[in-house]
Amino acid sequence: MTHPCFLGIDTGTSGMRACVIDDCGQPLFEASRPWPEPVKNGDCCEADARLWARALFDLLAETARRLPASFELAALAIDGTSATLLACDADNRPLGPALMYHDSQSREAARKLATLAPADSPARGATSSLAKALTLQQRYGARLHHFAHQADWLSSLLADDSEAVISDENNCLKLGYDCQQRRWPDWIDETGIAIGQLPRVTPAGTVLGPIGRRIANKLGLPASLLRVSGTTDSIAAFIATGAGETGDAVTSLGSTLVLKQLATQPVFDARYGLYSHRLGDAWLVGGASNSGGAVLRQHFSDAGLERLSESLSARIDAGQPSGLDYYPLPAPGERFPIADPALPPRLSPRPADDSRFLHGLLEGIARIEQQGYALLEKLGAGPVKKIYTCGGGSRNPQWRKIRARLLPAPIVDARHTEAAHGCARLAKTALLSRSA
Repeated sequence: MTHPCFLGIDTGTSGMRACVIDDCGQPLFEASRPWPEPVKNGDCCEADARLWARALFDLLAETARRLPASFELAALAIDGTSATLLACDADNRPLGPALMYHDSQSREAARKLATLAPADSPARGATSSLAKALTLQQRYGARLHHFAHQADWLSSLLADDSEAVISDENNCLKLGYDCQQRRWPDWIDETGIAIGQLPRVTPAGTVLGPIGRRIANKLGLPASLLRVSGTTDSIAAFIATGAGETGDAVTSLGSTLVLKQLATQPVFDARYGLYSHRLGDAWLVGGASNSGGAVLRQHFSDAGLERLSESLSARIDAGQPSGLDYYPLPAPGERFPIADPALPPRLSPRPADDSRFLHGLLEGIARIEQQGYALLEKLGAGPVKKIYTCGGGSRNPQWRKIRARLLPAPIVDARHTEAAHGCARLAKTALLSRSA
């Protein structure tokens, strides 16, 4: 007798990761494939999608070989970096390199979209996938048949050759998709892009059907293996933490400070760069501050957060205020919870004691987190009930104590933090929902 298991594929900037979990959510198998960093040239950042395809097939074949005989893959889902876009021909072959999520060459297209898209639309801006689509349309002209995001295209390679690219609501948000009305808005026609060139959209975590028989035979996968529509890498990482109830939130303490909270209604506010993704029956509201670990590295460049927790931060009395009123930023400008592109960093006075200085920095970032959740509640996300934490800063015990003193909800440990694990959970949930 075999037991079902579930595969998640996380497609990042410099590599791909696979994670297989069992019916209880425990990892059974993990593997990865690196690839070269995307080619950067000024505002351009482009990547060869063929490297993604090779990595995907390699990982699937390795999974089929190494999976214990008592388990059988039941479903898989793939995530990708948000707003990474390809232009494809009628045979679903890339016409050229993909424009990566942080490619900002589409400034002229962004100016056009500023006159067409609603003020709070995530499709505005030079890094949106819709701005990239306009750039790719101009580049390839009549040869362009359709657009596909990173996750969409990889998933389509596992389907029968005749099947069209199918995307998800999360990846399509920055392509202009109206996730409240669940359709492509009428103003898309004014961009010059035909609706037929855009992907078919499903909710993230929708069962799409079995993988193609040719692919199954080639890679040694079960023909019954189901493809599930994926999501973006950041949402997959959110799912991995175990957060899943209204009021649950995840703070990512990485180079920047990113807050995501599950709410019963969406929040869109261009002033703060706030937008919302559908996630199941709830909405995932997200905001990002320019503060975070990058500020710490500016002042403690020879030590990562883990080393700081063993040295300077160990001398911090986290139960007491530092007495310093800092707003730590790496450079002037803030977007959330204060919308001010000229906001200066506030990092003085600097005490002679580096430990006290670090105390003030950690406390300042925690106050920004506190203000962020207060703003989300004010704008309609509701009160935060639990805060899961991931990122390098989550391993600093003194920072956690400072945050626990300031934040409005208890801090809980994330079950997992890898996006591949979150994608596997998405595939598992999709199959269980289908069976219910």
